Amino acid sequence: MHNGTRHNGTGAFVTGQYPNLLERYGYAPEVIEAWLADAWRRLFGEDDRTRIYYPSGDDMGYMLDTGNLDVRTEGMSYGMMMAVQMDDKSLFDRLWRWAWTYMHMKDGVHAGYFAWSCAPDGTRNSNGPAPDGEEYFALALFFAAHRWGEGEPPLDYAAKARDILRACLHNGEQGPGYPMWNRDNRLIKFVPECEYSDPSYHLPHFYELFALWADEADRPFWREAAVASRAYLPLACHPETGLSPEYAHYDGTPNDERGYGHFYSDSYRVAANVGLEAAWFGATPWMEREAEAILRFFADKDPADYRRYRIDGAPFEEPALHPVGLVATNACAALAAPDSPHAKDAVARFWDTPVREGERRYYDNCLYLFALLALAGRYRIWLPEA
Repeated sequence: MHNGTRHNGTGAFVTGQYPNLLERYGYAPEVIEAWLADAWRRLFGEDDRTRIYYPSGDDMGYMLDTGNLDVRTEGMSYGMMMAVQMDDKSLFDRLWRWAWTYMHMKDGVHAGYFAWSCAPDGTRNSNGPAPDGEEYFALALFFAAHRWGEGEPPLDYAAKARDILRACLHNGEQGPGYPMWNRDNRLIKFVPECEYSDPSYHLPHFYELFALWADEADRPFWREAAVASRAYLPLACHPETGLSPEYAHYDGTPNDERGYGHFYSDSYRVAANVGLEAAWFGATPWMEREAEAILRFFADKDPADYRRYRIDGAPFEEPALHPVGLVATNACAALAAPDSPHAKDAVARFWDTPVREGERRYYDNCLYLFALLALAGRYRIWLPEA
């Protein structure tokens, strides 16, 4: 089932046991539950200082990028993943109906994909997709099918997930269009029309599951994509600092053609992805080294002074736009290196950091909730009923 992959059999997919790093580090179960409930309420409740979710009409809702005042496939798919993890079917269905109604493209060069940015009234700001949305939509939909069962379209979750993944691999074969993965090197693209990548888009732990549940003919590709992404990330992440660029060429070197060749907002997610993959499928030696490098790099840095960095660690004057998000993703990296001398301190820093308020809160608070779910052992693989 997982031939060719490198996970070591210690992850929750094999054992059924999700590591609760917070409890291991001494946080009481009732305190963890209260923290999670409070964070959930702040993001999805009615506190205008911290909320990122807004109902729309009788049966829809959207996640608002509060800094840009738009609705993005990133946030919508993140919200769906959060909802399925928290067993909130009503919220999940509201978000998915909104995405399906306003974002899903039924025709044109990007048919089968989702418009990456819309106004809160559903008007499209762009007809281009961003592949990180599609991969999160697909896995969230599979998990929804496994937790709650299939409904009537568009709530036929697993069928819709397979449709998305089919488009991701096969768009352009029968006419105009572009796949979201390079079919030769098996690497995810930054956008379908380009030939470079974003290291934070690489989710081999998702592809392992797509290899079980996607169209049968495409399952070998997803197994190969997991292997390819696991080989790519060590090329894109600096061996000393662990830092990766926002955009990178297929050989892993930074792509700075548009100024995104440094460690900044997108890059933060790599640490969280490594931590979650370790929880699900076990940590490889490289994942342990990567997590330790990032934890070590940030151990002596005050979040108030986080910056944009070259991947070798040299700081720019420009401050981080999302320091709370970076605190969260660094803490999540501890799942891959829980015995690191810096892991416990990184989690304590996260514990001491509240969810973000103000206009830039959206991205930080998404990363915050994902990190909290993962560290509490609540970010899980939902398998189909046996």
